[in-house]
Amino acid sequence: MPTDPRLTTRREDGRDVPLLLWRLTEPMLAVSSAPLGGGIGVRQWVLNATVPMSYRRDDPDVHLAELAGALGLSGPGVGLLTGVDVALAETASDTGVRVWATVGLGAPTWAAAPEPCGPGVDPVHVGTVNIVVCAPVRLSDAALVNAVATVTEAKAQALWELGLPATGTATDAVTILCPVDGPSAPYGGPRSEWGARIARATHRAVLAGGAAERQPEMPWSVRHDR
Repeated sequence: MPTDPRLTTRREDGRDVPLLLWRLTEPMLAVSSAPLGGGIGVRQWVLNATVPMSYRRDDPDVHLAELAGALGLSGPGVGLLTGVDVALAETASDTGVRVWATVGLGAPTWAAAPEPCGPGVDPVHVGTVNIVVCAPVRLSDAALVNAVATVTEAKAQALWELGLPATGTATDAVTILCPVDGPSAPYGGPRSEWGARIARATHRAVLAGGAAERQPEMPWSVRHDR
């Protein structure tokens, strides 16, 4: 199981910009929709990096790899980006499951919105809800995929309870970590043993993040969309 992430910074345009870094004590199996290290595989670290709301790089995987290299990270890992100050991450737990969420709601949207982007239209907006989940038991590949849906449903439930007419933002990302070895839990749905715990912890973290008061804008133009 990873310990709490370490808050660190990088120097950018003469200012210190925050990053959250999980250095895993041992490699873990991950499923992720992150721009770096997405898919299913064994990962050794997770990085959640704040970027300006004006961020428009079209190679976030390359950018995250550069940030990881500057931090001395090696081996495969997961890299996430957000316009939120990651120092404001919310965390919640439920019977062994840990969840961390950075909740940026500056560009909320419905999943089934009509024609959100046409060909050649830049879809990037980094308000972003990033969710990192750690389960203490091995989840089967199917359960990992199912758990991604469960996390997304719990996030949408929290936004509904906040009165927000949206299911998320267009750039939300999920990362779920579990041990590489051990008997595999077969299910990750919201009424399964581990899926229910993941859902409850995710719901609490996103609800807390979304309900937090808006913070003052930082000098490096990162808006705290909470």
